[in-house]
Amino acid sequence: MSEALKTVALNDVHQQLGAKMVPFAGFNMPVRYSSDLEEHRTVRRGVGIFDVSHMGEFRVRGPQALDLIQRVTTNDASKLQDGKAQYSCLPNEEGGIVDDLLVYKLADEDYLLVVNAGNIDKDWAWISARNTEGAELENQSEQWSLFAVQGPKAAAALQSLTDTDLASIPYYSFVQGTLAGAPGVILSATGYTGAGGFELYVPNEYAQHVWEAVMEAGQEYGIKPIGLGARDTLRLEMGYCLYGNDITDETSPLEAGLGWITKFTKDFTNADALKQQKTEGVTRKLVGFVMDGPGIPRSHYELVNEAGEKIGEVTSGTQSPSLSKGVGLGYVQTAYSQPGSQVFVLVRGKQLPATVTKLPFVSGTEA
Repeated sequence: MSEALKTVALNDVHQQLGAKMVPFAGFNMPVRYSSDLEEHRTVRRGVGIFDVSHMGEFRVRGPQALDLIQRVTTNDASKLQDGKAQYSCLPNEEGGIVDDLLVYKLADEDYLLVVNAGNIDKDWAWISARNTEGAELENQSEQWSLFAVQGPKAAAALQSLTDTDLASIPYYSFVQGTLAGAPGVILSATGYTGAGGFELYVPNEYAQHVWEAVMEAGQEYGIKPIGLGARDTLRLEMGYCLYGNDITDETSPLEAGLGWITKFTKDFTNADALKQQKTEGVTRKLVGFVMDGPGIPRSHYELVNEAGEKIGEVTSGTQSPSLSKGVGLGYVQTAYSQPGSQVFVLVRGKQLPATVTKLPFVSGTEA
């Protein structure tokens, strides 16, 4: 059914670069260009560029914009200043999460919400249904391309393309302006790798020009295109949640360790129930764990205690390229959630030992 897949603006460019293309969140996306391991290390040690244009962008404007965002998200968007971004989530009525997202304050009464590709239609319907006070909503998802230039050499690789001093942009801040001669670019000091770098929101008509300019400017820094395979191992080493795996409609932000973006200083969807959950405590928590020996944890593998009793489930797992060990995220009963706790991953009937570990598993960069 590949004909039903959506394509990003640079679909043909990725195929010309030899990318292996796979269906992901309804889009035809590059999963790798060389090998996941090589691409992972390129980002940790140098600089890589991801095309993540499948992500969704909603513009929220007008006098009621902030009120709407405050009511549908858990974080406190009133704290945002112009040029700042915020990680947040959309809670549902049952205590789970509709999606996690970024909120950008472009100007007074002008915000950009960046949502996960697989949830664009769901999120749009959810927010629209709660727009009872008349904020101006526009789904701009098909107008933007999004490139993540990530790694310790990202700023150096991009600097020749802009007059903005990239090193002076604080984390979770952004500037709007011209990049490589292309107007209207949002250059954001955010990312999903923990390796540092920037995300470039580019109007589609300039997408290929900006991609080629970044590749050329980054050549002396060893820039390479990076696929979704390495994106997943990079984010997992940092303990970043992936919607659909680690957070879902059935997981609460407090269970997921997202209490830091759940602000009870304002009213939002299901706030009272979540506040009660915070007071009473949760019965399970999302934790990171490292395998004590051989073995790679995978999503949906059972987590058990020494007696073989089920205590939880793996939500994400991989062989960490940085640690050369199996690492994973999973929900466990609260009694097993403290760092140092021993848990076991059930792999083909065998109980393989693992240790609960404080996140992130690695620092964002490698020497």
